[in-house]
Amino acid sequence: MRKLFLATSIIVIALVIIARLSYLQLFDEDISNNFMDDIAIEAKYTYPERGYIYDRTGKLLVSNAPAYDIMVIPNKMRDIDTLKFCELMDIPREEFDKKINKAKVYSPRLPSVFMPQLSKKEYAAIQERMYKYPGFYVQKRMLRDYQTHSGANVLGYISEVNDWEAKNKIGYQPGELIGRSGVETVYENDLRGKKGVKFIQKDIYNRILGSYKDGRYDTLPVQGKDIQITIDDELESYGEALMANKRGGIVAIEPSSGEILALVTAPNFDPDLLVGRKRSKNFTKFYNDSIAKPLYDRGLLAQYPPGSPFKTIMALIGLQEGVITPDTKVTCYHGYHYGRKGFMGCHCGPSGTVNDLNRAIYKSCNSYFSDTYRRVIQKYPTSKEGVDAWSKHVKSFGLGDYLHNDLATGRKGYIPDGSTYDRWYGENHWFYTNNISNAIGQGEILTTPIQLANVAAIIANRGFYYTPHIVKSVNDQPLEDPQYTKPKYTTIDKEYFEPVIQGMYDVYRKGTAARAQVDSIHIGGKTGTSQNSTTIGGIKYDLADHSIFIAIAPIENPKIALAVFVENGVWGSRYAAPIASLMIEKYIKGHITRTDLERRMFETGLQDEYDKILHPELLTPHNK
Repeated sequence: MRKLFLATSIIVIALVIIARLSYLQLFDEDISNNFMDDIAIEAKYTYPERGYIYDRTGKLLVSNAPAYDIMVIPNKMRDIDTLKFCELMDIPREEFDKKINKAKVYSPRLPSVFMPQLSKKEYAAIQERMYKYPGFYVQKRMLRDYQTHSGANVLGYISEVNDWEAKNKIGYQPGELIGRSGVETVYENDLRGKKGVKFIQKDIYNRILGSYKDGRYDTLPVQGKDIQITIDDELESYGEALMANKRGGIVAIEPSSGEILALVTAPNFDPDLLVGRKRSKNFTKFYNDSIAKPLYDRGLLAQYPPGSPFKTIMALIGLQEGVITPDTKVTCYHGYHYGRKGFMGCHCGPSGTVNDLNRAIYKSCNSYFSDTYRRVIQKYPTSKEGVDAWSKHVKSFGLGDYLHNDLATGRKGYIPDGSTYDRWYGENHWFYTNNISNAIGQGEILTTPIQLANVAAIIANRGFYYTPHIVKSVNDQPLEDPQYTKPKYTTIDKEYFEPVIQGMYDVYRKGTAARAQVDSIHIGGKTGTSQNSTTIGGIKYDLADHSIFIAIAPIENPKIALAVFVENGVWGSRYAAPIASLMIEKYIKGHITRTDLERRMFETGLQDEYDKILHPELLTPHNK
């Protein structure tokens, strides 16, 4: 009986073991999630090529070039000559120890990047001696290779994942690259592709036996998807050249689609400066430049009072609310008197000038639009209701909120409403006179350049817009998201846009931008000047005003709408309007006829003006 029990037990145990092994061998695919815990199995990864980036014309902007990472597996380091290795890598011993300790913390038996992104030349100098250093090997990867010198803020850059990302982001390991800004970060999942892996079986002596399970769990790398962006690289490069030695932004949009044609920020830099081993040094330099801020995308992030271009919106609101018509006239006595002692100056003509809507736009009359603002607010029973109605119209133009686009960054700007002033002054304790400067784009209003470019696109479309976006197609599949293909309508009826567009056309014909007009292109625009100040040591100083301009062209069937901001550029007609005209001619004609104007924009900078902030003794205290 005892013998029978023993024999039965052995048979049962054997059958259980056989059954379990058979199950693991034949059915348990979940083993792929666990076998990396086996020290006899080593994973070798193959990194895919990142997707290419093209401009709207099909021009290649970003491709890839090979680079080489020195990898280390700490447990496999055997009797190496550390000093010789440091000499080969051109690093101090302290750095060697730091890198090895970091690799051990991550994993003693898994590979870590010891030295990333060696060039072909650097790799060639060390490859023949790598066999002397067990535990180290070379892994090839692809880095970005730029075919353009512009659009660094648009394209973005890539860098290694940090420790937190390596631990918390699924699918990323130390040494891998990830998009950090621009298109590279927004479309990271499309561009990065999928790395391949090969599992190697080893014996107790660390000798390779072959592929684990005959390569059942091995995968090939999948190349990232190619992306075509909406930017016209030639126009982008031209805009950056026009903004040389200036600070500000240019945003150009195709009104019929919302596609962004140019997204210029100044100052800018060559995107190649943030590639490879030189990336860290250059990034630190740019990051620490708190004055020029080359990493700061002014087209998306800078918030300015919009100034006189806002008068186009004020005109449209007045027409929609029925408080003015194109024939409504206002007499200007060098400015607008309001309240008991309030006065807003104006330079639209001699004292006593009578302006209708058209002349008020092309001469930029502060009195006309201040009076229009008063009429809108006083149409309603209370000031709060009036400002709320005004605010609703303004916000329908996409102001005061994110545009919900596919860009990596942005800001909301600010549009006040009635509750804003209730908080400041108390309910029913304020009137239009407390915020009359809103009428001319000053006061509490803040906008970004891309928001004002979108306003220009709305005017071009006579009342609607498509969300501005940067990507045209992914792997040749056009963008079909309704967020970008469905029009958004303002609260202003289509019929009211024509008199405003005619006024903008006359800005070029006989108004504030007459000297910047372009033969054979009918351009509509609006100049602006935005007040500017800074506080140093608790004292507020006046700085040169910002130069602003919005434009559409040609007005009959607009192909381009844009906004230009030049910090400290003084008048809209001095820098912003000429730059807008040149951008329009470059895009529509492909060449420039006003070469004198072009040369002046190329050669004239504002660095002397920017340097004043470093010398407060050169500045004028506010209201002095």
